Amino acid sequence: MIKYRQFSKYLACLSLTAVLTADLATHSVVAQTVIKSSVGLNGKSVTFSCNDSESSIKAKNGPKVLMGRTTIYIGYQQVSSVNKDPRIIRFDNGVKTWCRSDYETTNDDGTGYGLYWDGGSALYGVFSSTGTQTGNDFRRFASKGWLTSYGNGGGAKVAVLAQINPANGNILSASYVSAKRASTGKTNSLIVTNLSWNSTSKTLTLQADSAWTPRRPDKNPMTCTASPIKYTATFASDLTKVLAASATNCY
Repeated sequence: MIKYRQFSKYLACLSLTAVLTADLATHSVVAQTVIKSSVGLNGKSVTFSCNDSESSIKAKNGPKVLMGRTTIYIGYQQVSSVNKDPRIIRFDNGVKTWCRSDYETTNDDGTGYGLYWDGGSALYGVFSSTGTQTGNDFRRFASKGWLTSYGNGGGAKVAVLAQINPANGNILSASYVSAKRASTGKTNSLIVTNLSWNSTSKTLTLQADSAWTPRRPDKNPMTCTASPIKYTATFASDLTKVLAASATNCY
């Protein structure tokens, strides 16, 4: 009887060890293969085309997010001597799954320079815009967005946030994000520097470097006393509204 009890305890210990080892191995694999957010320094981007290989795009060290063996890259293609158009591409195990070159095809000098992906359905891209031009641009995706267009003026670089279906690259919703001169009402520049996602409240928060002056949730310009201005805004998941906004040296 003593030997049987000892043998039973031995088997129980073996079973527990196997479970703990398997669980630890699983979490280790996931932990080392997830990059959720990536934004180009100072809004900078890298160039590639939909025909480029993953190895050539990866070597440029531009913004990307990955989950396991799936990687999504964002950037732009130089389509003329004076015009860039944004690009975003997904690879699975090194094989291209999709690439989108149709988001903005106007003479607006646009790029893609930021991504957030939780590995599931929450994928967001950050793009730049320098003005409104005739043709297909992000306005057709931002008709219900917090800001529906570039606004008054041109030349200043502003951001465009887009909610993207990771399965095919389709844009689900979008919003322009810009500063606004209180004195003239003209659009001023804003460059996103970081993205974060709250899975509980389903909100997307951006941090940005803003020119004079960033906007309150009601879209009106803040009152600022000094620069530089570091701006934070929290968006609803569908980008239709800003729930909270704050900025250094502004109120």
